[in-house]
Amino acid sequence: MQRNMFDLKTLTDLLFKQNSDLTSDNDLMPKENININIDHFVKAAVLIPIIKRKDGLNVILTKRSNNLKKHPGQIAFPGGKLDKTDASLEIAALRETQEEIGIYPKDVKILGRLAQHSTVTGFQISPFVGHIKDNVTMKVQITEVAEIFEVPLCYLMNTNNYRVGNLTWKNKKRYFYNIPYGPYYIWGATARILKGLADLK
Repeated sequence: MQRNMFDLKTLTDLLFKQNSDLTSDNDLMPKENININIDHFVKAAVLIPIIKRKDGLNVILTKRSNNLKKHPGQIAFPGGKLDKTDASLEIAALRETQEEIGIYPKDVKILGRLAQHSTVTGFQISPFVGHIKDNVTMKVQITEVAEIFEVPLCYLMNTNNYRVGNLTWKNKKRYFYNIPYGPYYIWGATARILKGLADLK
């Protein structure tokens, strides 16, 4: 898939046409093994930052610090829990993006929103897709982020690049999407949200 197949207009059109079905970490699990009650889940929001580069559109991702108690070293979007001071989930995503990688809300244009995603760890995540200004300067919050890197959008939009892995968690075999890219192993909720984006086309 060539990198120039997706431009901002195409992406925005896809987001506009999408349905709002809830996705979950349990999507690959046998239905009889699932008992989800999202009423008490913690609300959270992430930003899927899209930036235009010379060869096409890229998605900005982070590698979480190894010092974090939750999900250390994993690949993630900038984002986090909804605070009491956040007027909306969109504002929460933008605030967390500024705190984690130094991109200010004024440098982000929200293009659309993906389906909410529930995790096995009790979060209900609202993913927002945002276009980042080309000349933006990023800076990591070293207590939370070990690294910022970019992946071509066309690579992530190609469903053939996604794999299904498994692990044993709480004495149960669990299945999850993953999408390797170079030295990075994108999996779990991040990969599932990206798979939801790829499924729009």
